Amino acid sequence: MSIDISNESGIEVDNAALVRLATFALDQLRIHPLAELSILLVDEGTMSAYHEKYLGEPGPTDVLSFPMDELRPPADGEEPSMGLLGDIVLCPAVADRQAREHQRSTNEEAEYLLVHGLLHLLGYDHATAAEQAEMFGLTDKIISAWAARHPDRSRSSS
Repeated sequence: MSIDISNESGIEVDNAALVRLATFALDQLRIHPLAELSILLVDEGTMSAYHEKYLGEPGPTDVLSFPMDELRPPADGEEPSMGLLGDIVLCPAVADRQAREHQRSTNEEAEYLLVHGLLHLLGYDHATAAEQAEMFGLTDKIISAWAARHPDRSRSSS
């Protein structure tokens, strides 16, 4: 897996932990090991600009996904496709605020948002109740498996 991460947010984040989680999640989803992913952590001003430019909505959001090659998890018996997954843009400042609302640490919220963003890259959405149930259920399943394998992961706020 080729995962590039760049932190331009001004907030200290455990980049290596996010890369490990992304690798784990993509493996769980049976994405080809040579697929490429880019993760960009940005400040609220940059996220606001992206949010308005690409979704036409004001203010910062937590995570945006920009798919490239429209890769999808393979069906049973299919071989995974190789290619560019795309870009995930995550705003740690928004994640920090949301963490309290969702009764998670900041790190846990960032993990949740990263998996959520990955699923968007893979074509999952939450526009309908059925899509929402599938996408959030899969996010919860991946995060639970990650937590079970990494019980000592940081639950701290930073």
